[in-house]
Amino acid sequence: SDYQQLDYNLRVNLFQGGPLKTQSLMRDSYTPDIFQKAVIDPRHWHGRTINELGRWYEKYFLDLNVQKAMKKKYG
Repeated sequence: SDYQQLDYNLRVNLFQGGPLKTQSLMRDSYTPDIFQKAVIDPRHWHGRTINELGRWYEKYFLDLNVQKAMKKKYG
């Protein structure tokens, strides 16, 4: 029966887990010295500082809340 086949497969460990070593296209594309030279600056993120991103998100969510309130009030 199907259950006996499934039981057999589980016992002989045909359903093994994921790969032991993960591969990344980014890591395979660059040489290791690129990652060693990289400097992570938490205050500067892709040309924008954290404060600028925070202000943008604050305006974005304020705009969403205004839109929801207008829709609720005027339909």
